[in-house]
Amino acid sequence: MTTMIKTDDSRPLILEGKVHVLLDLEGNVVPDIDTDMIYHNAHLAVTDMAEMGQYALGNLDGWHDFPDRAEAGDIIVAGRNFGAGSSRQQAVDCFRSLGVRCVIAESFGAIYWRNAVNSGFAVLTCPGILTTGENGTLSVADGDIIRIQCETGKITNVSRNILLPSARPFSAVQKGIYLAGNLFRYGSQE
Repeated sequence: MTTMIKTDDSRPLILEGKVHVLLDLEGNVVPDIDTDMIYHNAHLAVTDMAEMGQYALGNLDGWHDFPDRAEAGDIIVAGRNFGAGSSRQQAVDCFRSLGVRCVIAESFGAIYWRNAVNSGFAVLTCPGILTTGENGTLSVADGDIIRIQCETGKITNVSRNILLPSARPFSAVQKGIYLAGNLFRYGSQE
């Protein structure tokens, strides 16, 4: 028996946007960005998702102004173990509040991954996304435009006309939840 997934046409499976690469002040990839760096515990009393965006990455050195720089449709690229730490849903919702389209990381904290998927927020694991080329520069940089095919994992740096390492594609369940908008809508479909 095949189940039809009700979809929202505004939830494309090919995502394109401007990149923000999470580097430290010296230009190095920041590993282990935890949920407190993404959304500081000082703001946990904020319950309106529309207000959460102003605190995104506010506890990550060099990224305090991210909410002012971010635009709807942007894509965050991060190193390994992104979202480590607590089960803080606000660490996902702050990006949704800003209209961030997707987070691609070399790996994710397990709870962050599950929270993002359950919220219908696009997250993709891509080991090697932040490797350097022969000339010592990253193959993706702030301001580049990239295109991600969620069903295949293919990532293209449109700005440089090069293929990046492929991400793990959406699983059938992740795709269904994403297209439905969140886990609750996905689970209530007949």
